[in-house]
Amino acid sequence: MPPPRSRVRVRVYPLGDTALLAELGTRLDTALNTRAIALAAALQKRRDVRRAVAGHGAVTVQFDPDQISHDALASAIRRLATKRPPVEEPGRLHRIPVVYDGPDLEAVARERGLAPQQVVEIHGRPIYRVFLVGFVPGWAYMGPLADELVLPRRAIPRTRVPAGSVAIAGQETGIYPFASPGGWHLIGRTSVRLFLPDSDPPSLFRTGDRVKFFAASE
Repeated sequence: MPPPRSRVRVRVYPLGDTALLAELGTRLDTALNTRAIALAAALQKRRDVRRAVAGHGAVTVQFDPDQISHDALASAIRRLATKRPPVEEPGRLHRIPVVYDGPDLEAVARERGLAPQQVVEIHGRPIYRVFLVGFVPGWAYMGPLADELVLPRRAIPRTRVPAGSVAIAGQETGIYPFASPGGWHLIGRTSVRLFLPDSDPPSLFRTGDRVKFFAASE
């Protein structure tokens, strides 16, 4: 007998006349993200799909309304989502040097009952998954962050965060590619360029990549 299909509950929401959102789940989970990436890849092969972009646990799909209706595509998505995803190839591994001298490092340590050096050690311990690339060009949402460092966003966002700032918020960590407003806690900085306008794609990180931070002097 063939193995039973895995049960995946998919919620499909319209996004205008030519797009929809297929939500596989809302938790921050690498296995769920793997399913979203596999679903986006399968959808991208369809002639009636113009673009499929994986998020944390969902896929945004832009389709051709002359070739398929919203309801028909939603049914196709539910069928695809029940298939067991292929064995995942590990994403590229990036090693990112960080000078851990961020303006929020000591405040994060106090809030979590840790010494600043413990924050550095805990942040540099995991190999993070790139769940999603977005917000601004080159920004990657990475996680999951260790429970010891989980904090809500700052109550008052900064109007300007320097480029290269390494930050944490919720269960994720990230690096600001450009100077921009931001409400995450800044614990360090890196000189690695994340937005490469002359490359294709122009982002250093891609969904599914792996990232390892390590402490550096300068």
